Amino acid sequence: MFQDVGGEPRQHSYYPIELATPQGVVHCQYYRIEATKQAAIWVGGIGGNWDTPAQGLYPRLCQDLMSDGIAALRLQFRNSTHLQESVLDVLAGISYLENEGIEAIALIGHSFGGAVVIQAAAQAEVVRTVVTLATQSYGTDSVSAIASHCSLLLLHGTHDSVLSSLCSRYVYNRALEPKRLVLYPNAGHGLDEVAGEVHQTIRAWLSEQMDQDRIF
Repeated sequence: MFQDVGGEPRQHSYYPIELATPQGVVHCQYYRIEATKQAAIWVGGIGGNWDTPAQGLYPRLCQDLMSDGIAALRLQFRNSTHLQESVLDVLAGISYLENEGIEAIALIGHSFGGAVVIQAAAQAEVVRTVVTLATQSYGTDSVSAIASHCSLLLLHGTHDSVLSSLCSRYVYNRALEPKRLVLYPNAGHGLDEVAGEVHQTIRAWLSEQMDQDRIF
């Protein structure tokens, strides 16, 4: 899936990583843990760059989860307005983590990124769980295909003026078990109003779902 890996010395808690794929270079931040078998991939929305919801949720959780034995790969889309290209980016990240010895992966995506991680999970059995935050509904029809190997957590604010919480309800209704839907009253698209609750919910969910002994 990727041709080569480039990187720079460690910065803060992560290593800057470049994945050279046939489609182009995918820039990542890798929160590496020696000998772990578990990792999570984090992607933002259509805004691209190092987009993160809920008041800097991604970098905070990436660091916190290291103490739970879960590595992290933040991934920057090459083209954050193109769904299929973004799915390829996530699949490249998955391949990289597998080459690092990772055997169980979580995918987390916000907004547009929710559809991206659902599609990627449908193509990669190494994915144990998917978490979406304020997901769009377009491009999520493959959600029913992930149930054989993957659980699903959907989070959405009921005052989302960008993507209605009906989008997550739609995805939830199409998904098979195991699944969970959490709606936050008065929270908007970025879930900034409930950042603390979102942090706690996702951390607890990943710690539970990434148990390597869990059988579907």
